[in-house]
Amino acid sequence: MVILMARNSKENRRKVLGEALSKHPFFTDEELAERFKVSVSTIRLDRGELGIPELRERTRAVAEGAYSTLKSLDEQEIIGELLELVIGERARSELLIDESMVLAKARVARGHYLFAQANSLAIALVDAPMALTGSVELKFMQPVQVGKVVIAEGNVLKRIRSKYWVEVSLNVDSQEVLRGNWILFSIDDLEDVRETEME
Repeated sequence: MVILMARNSKENRRKVLGEALSKHPFFTDEELAERFKVSVSTIRLDRGELGIPELRERTRAVAEGAYSTLKSLDEQEIIGELLELVIGERARSELLIDESMVLAKARVARGHYLFAQANSLAIALVDAPMALTGSVELKFMQPVQVGKVVIAEGNVLKRIRSKYWVEVSLNVDSQEVLRGNWILFSIDDLEDVRETEME
């Protein structure tokens, strides 16, 4: 009876684990171990049994799919590495802060790099060949040190015809470093650009 219960528990855990990783492929083994109250080696064994690759391979696969769905930007216009993109819904990217991006004396990231990461992610969410930023409200929470990886997460809050309201949050080590709210306009052709400028 105990053996049957243990087997059911293992099968149930693996089923839930598979569902969790299909929805959120960026969970680390450590995060999953904590979530399921088991060891990291148990999670690795479960992933192996389910045929789910490690985080790096999952991230690469999701990123390839994300880049293939880009509409409003070219691949090289994304600042950072695009990790996830569901146009009109949500997006995620990461940016490693290197020596070329920091202030010489303070050794922290220049603000325009963080803004560029957030802005390009917001634009990527727009379902159109082109998009323009109408307005942005930004709040910088704390500085970002050289060598840190900034994770940007964007969500479309609302859409009315060609107008999008997007929220983007930048985080380092689970600490929010920037939050912004964008209003963007989808543009189908250059005539739309001229009309937007007239408004």
